[in-house]
Amino acid sequence: MTAADPSSPRSHAGSGTIDPRRLGFGASLLSLPLLGLALLIARPELDRVWEHHPSHFWLVLAAGGINAALAYGTASAAHRRGDARIFLVSLSFLSAAGFLGLHALATPGVLLETTNAGFALATPIGLVVSSFLAAASSAQPDRVMAGVIIRNARVLRAALVALMLAWAAASLARWGPLDNPAAPERASGPLLLLAAVGVVLYSVAVWRYLRVPRSHGSLLPLAMAAAFTLLAEAMVAVAWGRNWHMSWWEWHLLMLIAFVIVAVAAQRSWRDERWSGLYLPETAAAEREVSVVFADLHGFTGFSEHHHPQLVADMLNSFYNEVIPPVVDGYGGEIDRLIGDAIMATFNASGDQPDHALRACGAAIAIQGAAHEVARANPTWPRFRIGVNTGLVVAGVLGTAGGRTFTVIGDAVNVAARLQAKAGPGEVVIAGETLRRIEGAKVESLGRLVVKGRSEAVEAYRLLALAAPS
Repeated sequence: MTAADPSSPRSHAGSGTIDPRRLGFGASLLSLPLLGLALLIARPELDRVWEHHPSHFWLVLAAGGINAALAYGTASAAHRRGDARIFLVSLSFLSAAGFLGLHALATPGVLLETTNAGFALATPIGLVVSSFLAAASSAQPDRVMAGVIIRNARVLRAALVALMLAWAAASLARWGPLDNPAAPERASGPLLLLAAVGVVLYSVAVWRYLRVPRSHGSLLPLAMAAAFTLLAEAMVAVAWGRNWHMSWWEWHLLMLIAFVIVAVAAQRSWRDERWSGLYLPETAAAEREVSVVFADLHGFTGFSEHHHPQLVADMLNSFYNEVIPPVVDGYGGEIDRLIGDAIMATFNASGDQPDHALRACGAAIAIQGAAHEVARANPTWPRFRIGVNTGLVVAGVLGTAGGRTFTVIGDAVNVAARLQAKAGPGEVVIAGETLRRIEGAKVESLGRLVVKGRSEAVEAYRLLALAAPS
């Protein structure tokens, strides 16, 4: 494996440009709701009334539910990869979902017997907040700003949730301007102002997402642009639609369709790294110093030869059930891959673990400790041997539709695998580069080892123990 040049054009640059004809067709299709709204405004007799409270409640609840699922999925991806754009996208979805849920409560007979102005206004308020976050997500922050966003992710999310709770409380209390039995009329000052702000910000987001490189052929940037276009149109319909008329139902449907478009695009993406089409460039492929742990079972081939496949599978699951949790939960590592009897784990792949070498060594010792307990009850089972190395890699998304993963590429990975082959059963062998980044470790020098496929020998040590925490 060799590290790619992070400055050179790579797969993140995308799989081609957008066909102008398809873009024009898409723009024409997305403009139809606005043309329909204009017709309903120009011909009021066509703007028929349909007041059906159950349909309104379930329509809004469905849109909010899909949006909440999108918020959860993007938030999980943002946390796992430390990507500021995905995190802001999750907040944008969360805002729209939360305020849309409040709007569902505005349906007479659900929570209150009569319409509540605050709950009725929740949708335009939520869309405006969402538009700010959408525009912010479409920008490309530098590493410093991206780091600030990720470090304060919990605070930002808590602030958004607090805002939604405060709006709900103020609505129920009918505080100040919300002390009104009815929502503002169509085309009134407040609604027009909210619509203008939302349309401008969503338009900024649409323009920027159309310029995001389509990495790995992902449709997500186009889906985001389409969804934000529909949400901008929904803002217009909110301002001009008449309650319970077709123009009013239109913005409900526009929001539902917008969220469905993103959900479908995400569902069509490969399940591993589903949201990678929206990753910032430094998430999709960036040079980082990481520590890599390679572990495999010595004697696995012979064990497999003489035992039934189900017994082999049960043996592997017994080991993995015990050794994987210490790596992930105990030391914050990430299981990069499982290859039969082999485990590859990485530390600092997202650039947020300055003590990655110490974490990797601690995880390696924990693996051997957990595996020893399993093997003590099953003395004929093979034992793990482990190699640990630290070095510069390219961490990012590899592959395309049908097979995509987040992994690390570089000579440091190869060295970890080769050191594992030099370890004995139950042993941990670490490279000199790893040892120099930890203090107080008890080791035994193995000298400079010649490893397969490498012209230079590797300084190696058998790791016996780590220094006790002070």
